[in-house]
Amino acid sequence: MASDAKTGSDTACPPWDDLILVGCIARTHGRRGEVILNSESDFPEERFQAGHRLLVQRAGRVEAMVITSAWFQKGRPVVAFDGVETMNDAEALAGLELRIPAKELAPLPDGMYYHHDLVGCRVETVAGEVVGEVRAVEGSGATSRLVVQAPGADELIPLIDQVCRVIDPGARRIVIAAPEGLLGLNQTARSRGEGR
Repeated sequence: MASDAKTGSDTACPPWDDLILVGCIARTHGRRGEVILNSESDFPEERFQAGHRLLVQRAGRVEAMVITSAWFQKGRPVVAFDGVETMNDAEALAGLELRIPAKELAPLPDGMYYHHDLVGCRVETVAGEVVGEVRAVEGSGATSRLVVQAPGADELIPLIDQVCRVIDPGARRIVIAAPEGLLGLNQTARSRGEGR
C-alpha cells in the first residue's frame, strides 16, 4: 500500500476502519521523543515528511499527529511528532497504527493498485469458474499475492500479470489464468499436515 499526499486540512475524519494504514509506531528512538516506524507505504520518503498529518486511534478517539522532523535509519523512518517531547511521551505511542484518509493517497501508474482496492474483489478463472473473494493482499512488489477466501481453505494467488489477467477494481473483479496445481495447493498442504 502506498501514499505520498501532503498534509490534509480537512478536520472531518472518516471512520477509523475506512482510513488507510501507512505505518505503525514500533518503538522510541533516543530521549527526545522520536519514534521508529514500520512503514506500510510504498513511498515512505514522501509520506513521512515534516508537516505531514497522520491519524492515530487512542482510547476510542481518532487524533491527528503532525510530523515535525523525519529521517531514515537503515531504511526505516525515524520521526518526531508535535507535542511529543520526551521518551515517556514516545513510549505511550508504541504499537499505534498510523492512517490517512483514502483521498490523500497518491495516484498510481496504470497497472498498479492499492491493496484496499483489491480486497473484496471476486476472483474467477478465465473459464468463468468462481474461486472466491479477496480478503487480503500480502507482500509488496513482485512478491505480492492475493489471499482469496475459498471453500475449504484460502487460495494464495500470485499478483503477477501471467496469473492475474484482468484486474478491474471498479467492477470488483479479477480474472486469473491459474497454472496447473495452483488452485487447491493450500488444501493439499493442509491435508499433509504442512503449513501449521
